[in-house]
Amino acid sequence: MRSAGPSVSRRSLLAGGAGLGAGAVTLGAAGCGTASPLLLPSTSTAGAAPVLGLHTQFGADASREAVVSWVTPASVGNPRVIFGDATAGFGSSTAAETTTYRDAQSGTELQVHHARLTSLSPDTDHVYGAVHDGAAAELGTLRTAPSGRAPLRFTSFGDQGTPTLGKQSADGHWVNDNLGSPAAGDVTAAVEQAAPLFHLVNGDLCYANLAVDRVRSWSDWLADTGRSSRHRPWMPAPGNHENERGNGPFGYGAYQALFALPDSGADPETRGLWYAFTAGSVRVVSLANDDVALQDGGNSYVHGYSGGAQARWLEGELARSSADSSIDWIVVCMHQVAVSTVDRFNGADLGVRQSWLPLFDRYGVDLVVCGHEHHYERSHPVRGALGTDTLTPRPVSMRTDVVDTSAGTVHMVIGGGGTSSPSNQLFFDPPACRVITAVGPADPATGKKTPVYVGEQAPWSAVRDREHSYGFATFDVDPGSPDGDTTIAVTYSAVVGPYGRTVPVDRFELRKARDRGRQ
Repeated sequence: MRSAGPSVSRRSLLAGGAGLGAGAVTLGAAGCGTASPLLLPSTSTAGAAPVLGLHTQFGADASREAVVSWVTPASVGNPRVIFGDATAGFGSSTAAETTTYRDAQSGTELQVHHARLTSLSPDTDHVYGAVHDGAAAELGTLRTAPSGRAPLRFTSFGDQGTPTLGKQSADGHWVNDNLGSPAAGDVTAAVEQAAPLFHLVNGDLCYANLAVDRVRSWSDWLADTGRSSRHRPWMPAPGNHENERGNGPFGYGAYQALFALPDSGADPETRGLWYAFTAGSVRVVSLANDDVALQDGGNSYVHGYSGGAQARWLEGELARSSADSSIDWIVVCMHQVAVSTVDRFNGADLGVRQSWLPLFDRYGVDLVVCGHEHHYERSHPVRGALGTDTLTPRPVSMRTDVVDTSAGTVHMVIGGGGTSSPSNQLFFDPPACRVITAVGPADPATGKKTPVYVGEQAPWSAVRDREHSYGFATFDVDPGSPDGDTTIAVTYSAVVGPYGRTVPVDRFELRKARDRGRQ
């Protein structure tokens, strides 16, 4: 399969008529007419804020739309992105929109700049430079998705944190204060080596809500993941630890400011918390599970904050995607889980089962990737529920090597993105599940509403990884032939060392007939 990653080097970013001048980089035109050469400063002017936290996102149509984003600690002039086809050089420029947010805990104010690139060429390597007046351009690459059915690769994990130290202990030593570990850096390196077209982050990005300095945690996370996200979009779903008290009406102000995600038509207060985009024949639907989950896991309890708006949007989105003959695969990315077989951790959430699983069944969702539990496991394909008070998902097949998703949805828990609190040593044996069915009064020690658990058997449990704490999944989509099957080859790889060293742990195939339609 053709690699989905960009094939250009940093050196080649200045190709296509580009030249170096005194104190400037000259950028030639790139398929956008014969505009005059574009000039960017090659060195920062004294006192100018640099381009920081560079990262990219896809728009709703990943074949033609992308966003380049960066952060500055002060206001800047003329923030913009110069971009073009990698084979011809730079030639177009687009202005960035600036969002300002002030962290409620520290009072620190940041400017976040988002340049929206539209009318890009599908299935093409692009180059870009993010810049503002007085700053040196930060360069990156981006490959757009194919338009229509074509092979592509994406990856997924959740629950990362940072590999950096953010808190000084009483004895003067520096420690990590956001549940991160060195593995948080190793996993980023491993994803970049896999060279996906895009990466799904299944919530709990940097655990800033736990940190002494929330702004520093976000900065450290963007610096770590930017080694990859400046070259391929990292598309996030908000987790409970993105809920930061005082930042926006529901606690997601930092998350909403830092990412410019596809428009779902949501109100300004919930903008960017749920969205969808298409890459090839894959429709990705990203959800904000704190809205439906019963567990109290963030800085504030916001269960039900959308007033049903997210559920209404989701049903309409799934109905449209299911009826779209150009979409073969519906993939949901979310944080809190409907399945888990570990003890003394978060557990599965009845709110997620009640709110989302009937919609997944009705519209034939193929795959759900989530985090929240800090280990790897996957379910058999499930459809409907057994006759239990906990709505135990009903398995429809026990085969683990090849799975027909037209019969049921596969859930994957991929929560080993780097957290210092893994849960892979807590599996029930034989498989069982604790389900949060309600919350009680607040615990005086934590201030959190106490979860009420009910135990159940786990006939849906298929594969679990006891041995490894960290890893990610790779998904290779093969569109197949019009009268045959389309497949996704899935590999879960454990990250076992520096420089992103990996070992494969679980391999299986998702398969369905392309012309069968959804049931």
